[in-house]
Amino acid sequence: MKKILILCFVLFSLFRIKAQEQKLENEFKINGVFLPIAILNFGYERAITEHWSGQVDLFISPWNSFAHNYLQTYMGHLEGRYYFNRVFSKWYVGGNVGLGLFNIQKWNYWNTDKLQRGFNIMVGGVVGYQFSVSEGWNLDVFLRGGTSQGFYHGYYIDNDNKLKRYDDAKGWNKSGELIPYGGGVMLSYKF
Repeated sequence: MKKILILCFVLFSLFRIKAQEQKLENEFKINGVFLPIAILNFGYERAITEHWSGQVDLFISPWNSFAHNYLQTYMGHLEGRYYFNRVFSKWYVGGNVGLGLFNIQKWNYWNTDKLQRGFNIMVGGVVGYQFSVSEGWNLDVFLRGGTSQGFYHGYYIDNDNKLKRYDDAKGWNKSGELIPYGGGVMLSYKF
């Protein structure tokens, strides 16, 4: 245990020294793909070294009804990125973890009276390309995906507009799949 603590301290000190040697940059970003339909996806990315960065972002779809279907989703991700050129420039890959809360109708329940409420845990990767459009402004084109493990209850809306369980599950239904769970074009401001 003592050796692990010493190793963590040494690594932290090296990153801190490296960070003090260079001016660290930051970016605030917003996803332009979802803005026209009033879905927010915004984030904050911080350079750690010349090639590594960390990002946190939130995805908020507040729609109780969108095109007559439930689409209420809240997701947050923590992501580490490795840029092949330098931070905030050109191709990158990374890994992420996320948590989501949802009140949705899965695609095969659209236009029915059935919906699903629950949460999911996501673990996966990201690939993207970031380029400058003017001084201080970048575009970040990315696709994020991996495993999504969902835990939910299935409901239907009865004639009195009340929710009733339609499934026979004791506790949570479980669903796991490999899927894309993020992507788009982020408009980023670097400072």
